[in-house]
Amino acid sequence: MVIGPNGEKMGVKNIKDARTLAEYAGFDLVMISQNANPPVCKIMDYNKFKYEKQKQHKENMKKQREANLDLKEYRLSVNIDQHDFDTRVRNAKKYLEKGHKVKGAIRFKGRQIIHAEIGNEVLYKFAEALNDVAEIETKPKKDGRIVSMILAPKKEK
Repeated sequence: MVIGPNGEKMGVKNIKDARTLAEYAGFDLVMISQNANPPVCKIMDYNKFKYEKQKQHKENMKKQREANLDLKEYRLSVNIDQHDFDTRVRNAKKYLEKGHKVKGAIRFKGRQIIHAEIGNEVLYKFAEALNDVAEIETKPKKDGRIVSMILAPKKEK
């Protein structure tokens, strides 16, 4: 089965006739469906077809990356230095402005777990620093040695 360059069906043709038609039209003969009965070939510009397929694949990968970047985790510590804290706040703010969510997490080491309230203070301080672009979606919750909270971008009115 041969399909013409404009999408019209040209009928079932011999392979030599199909190649001759493609050469006459100035295009290539491309096998579309090999398993069909009869096999389907199309007369088209193969390089253009390949380019459009590559472009479509690139667009799909871009959408997939965007979907996977919904939540980003920023690790803080109980005794974090002010400069490190400010850097994480600045990076989280950029990420929140793009419309994604941010997870602030504190991993307690050794005996720090005894003073979990200090970790909560650091997380609330983190949320307060991002108050202009984010709101708390989930309050700090403890999961083993990790305390985490999720911040979502503010809804625009």
